[in-house]
Amino acid sequence: MAYIPRLKQEYKDKVVSALTEEFGYNNVMQVPKLTKIVLSKGVGAAVADKKLIDHAVDELTKISGQKAVATLSKKDVASFKLRKGMPIGARVTLRGEQMYEFLDRLVTSALPRVRDFNGIKATGFDGRGNYNLGVTEQIIFPEIDIDKINKISGMDITFVTTAETDKEAKSLLTELGLPFQKN
Repeated sequence: MAYIPRLKQEYKDKVVSALTEEFGYNNVMQVPKLTKIVLSKGVGAAVADKKLIDHAVDELTKISGQKAVATLSKKDVASFKLRKGMPIGARVTLRGEQMYEFLDRLVTSALPRVRDFNGIKATGFDGRGNYNLGVTEQIIFPEIDIDKINKISGMDITFVTTAETDKEAKSLLTELGLPFQKN
């Protein structure tokens, strides 16, 4: 018997039927699903210190459980002393089992560790069914050892879905456990 992440099984068992009931889909294939989660982190100070990129890549690798890569600048910006091809950030794309495992860890252990947490904002939708979430501190993840970090920094988490509208995407992410604020 192969291992199936808890949220993937919950998607098949409960989320599909709940969304079909809510939006009246005729076919199971019409139900929106989560395709990938992208974690990205910009490191602006990396222009002066190249080791900051290595720290960012290591942190994202620990958080996601998958090797992160450095992102390179696309053009020269003289005012920032930036050259084309210089590393200025890190990112990792999660799909499949690792995506569901990360989402489970985010919802159950990381988000509850945020100070004064009362839900995530529902304003991060892009109009095409994708959701962007900004995290201000990387220390909310239990994988990060507070004593070994050199600087507290944030990151962006993007949830890419197959939903056509923001309403469908919000319903999908709510069913998967993301705690949106009550307006």
